[in-house]
Amino acid sequence: MTEKTPSTADEGADISSGQTADREAPVILSNEPGSFAWGVLAKRHPALIQQVRDAFPYGRRQHEALDALLDEITNGVVEPLAPAEHDHGQWTDWGREHFGRPWFDAPFLWAESYFYRRLLAAIEYFGTGPWQGVDPFAPFKQAELRSEAVEEELRSLDALADGPADERATALLHASLWGNRADLGFRVSAGEPATGEATSALVADESGVLWQLLPAGAPATVAVVADNAGRELIPDLILIDHLLERRHAERVVLHVKPYPYYVSDAMTADVVDCLRRLTEASGEAGTIGGRLWKAMASGRLEVRTHPFFCAPLPYEEMSEDLRSEFEAATLTILKGDLNYRRLVGDRLWDATAPFADLTAYFPGAVAALRTLKSDVIVGLDHGTLDALEQSGAAWRTSGTHALIQVRP
Repeated sequence: MTEKTPSTADEGADISSGQTADREAPVILSNEPGSFAWGVLAKRHPALIQQVRDAFPYGRRQHEALDALLDEITNGVVEPLAPAEHDHGQWTDWGREHFGRPWFDAPFLWAESYFYRRLLAAIEYFGTGPWQGVDPFAPFKQAELRSEAVEEELRSLDALADGPADERATALLHASLWGNRADLGFRVSAGEPATGEATSALVADESGVLWQLLPAGAPATVAVVADNAGRELIPDLILIDHLLERRHAERVVLHVKPYPYYVSDAMTADVVDCLRRLTEASGEAGTIGGRLWKAMASGRLEVRTHPFFCAPLPYEEMSEDLRSEFEAATLTILKGDLNYRRLVGDRLWDATAPFADLTAYFPGAVAALRTLKSDVIVGLDHGTLDALEQSGAAWRTSGTHALIQVRP
């Protein structure tokens, strides 16, 4: 295998929560040049600062803060949030052992999360001035929604409308899965693979178990934890419509981020934008949009959010109220790479470590739908792993492979 192995923390190291981790695999760091994690901090984050700067007519104060953040992440050490920030105390607890160290020496998951929080501080997203609540990533999301690629994907729904139910179910599940490639942050540094270059390779496919958990006509409640907005959220919503329309679910709760995060992560405003995009479309897409709009009004589809979704912590440390929500669901579907890293732990696991073992703590049945865009992977059989390793491709991080894993 030609990929470089990321550096790691000591075995059993803490993941910023103040508690001693009982995991055996080492935590992923970002301090080995050439590793995927290093590339995110060294290349993607500086490029993103420039993109955000160019997307808005920010004032001198925001420009100086962005300059300072860029200098800190490239040449300095991790600094705490300003005391005036509303969540200063929370991040102080989460990052106490990382402040004063180079960014590259902090756990990768923590460093990525904290970068986005610091970016929001720099542009005064949580301030009291005119930039309060202005999503710095909105121009990128809106441009994607207006793209010809989205238009083409919506038109393709017409061909599925009258097809066999099982074929439609498979197609919509795969559309939601591969929609995870539409990650604006990933494309900042990696570039989006052309359609012909993407090998639609599922390294694990437990979709049969997923459908067994959601038989038609059962009074199921499905929780869907969204990842990206735009070209991923639209197929997520279309899959949700299928679950409701075909009675695989009586009710769906869609969980989104409470504020801008990881460039393209979905918030409530993004759900609204995607629903409007669907309702304004012609053909089957417009019909689906109308049904989803009514489902929102009737309570069959509900949007929720929680501060934990923007915390630098694994799901194993979720709050009790969120744990109770997932416990009450028939199935929780976690979308995307970040949710996967938080689900199994952002560590260098043996790729054949059982997915069921590492998610045993999760309160209820859970499914992961993920395009591979980082080093973490578990649950592979030895034959699949051997073939991937011998391919010489950067299959863990290139976005060309995907998985559907389920723990009943």
